[in-house]
Amino acid sequence: MTWWHAVVIFIAGMWAGTINTVVGSGTLVTFPVLVALGYPPVTATTSNAVGLAPGTVSGAYGYRRELVGYWPQVVRFAVASFFGAIGGTVLLLTLPKGAFEKIVPVLVGLAVVLVIIQPKVSKWVQKRREANGREHHAGPLLFGLLFVIGIYGGYFTAAQGVMMMAVMGMLLSEPLQRLNGVKNVLSAVVNIVAGTIYAFVAPVSWPVIGLLALGSTIGGQLGARIGRKLPPTVLRGVIVVIGIAAVVQLILK
Repeated sequence: MTWWHAVVIFIAGMWAGTINTVVGSGTLVTFPVLVALGYPPVTATTSNAVGLAPGTVSGAYGYRRELVGYWPQVVRFAVASFFGAIGGTVLLLTLPKGAFEKIVPVLVGLAVVLVIIQPKVSKWVQKRREANGREHHAGPLLFGLLFVIGIYGGYFTAAQGVMMMAVMGMLLSEPLQRLNGVKNVLSAVVNIVAGTIYAFVAPVSWPVIGLLALGSTIGGQLGARIGRKLPPTVLRGVIVVIGIAAVVQLILK
């Protein structure tokens, strides 16, 4: 690894940590960067899962105030995410390597679409709440969907946070800032579970992991402290541009 590769990976990790805390989809920054630097898609995915885990923990800690009094419910949600993440890692490790390389452009494209439509989903959720005036509590549907999202996150982490926010926003009546804190905790659970498994049994790059871990940890705190003040449109725009570039690169690769 050259020195400038290291600098680029560190900066990508820091930016991803910030984005993950505020919006989600930080993997759509780091994954294309790693692939562009020559890392195989599977290695880029597994190294991302391990390296970005500290950043998701950092972001979750930064949102601890929003979760005061809500931790018992968060723990229940985390159980669904935990087992889903295990399922996702099993899929990545058992399916043929060629299958992942073929489907990854589709997954990146899906993640980009989710990032684009996120504002519309948020507005729809807000209108729905104002219209019915009912309190929505966690039920079997929510736990089932969080489990499925956990599978997706364990297999390919990009945009899992967007999916979580959409699902919880539709099925719960909690304030959006609290839901964002829950999203950060659940993303941390998925990344830690997947990252721990990949660290022992999957191809990973430890120098990449170290740089991503350091950068994303710093980024997680930046996202929790100043990320709320950054224009979401700017963050979302960066994600979309990089994601589209990644799809094009993966198709032409």
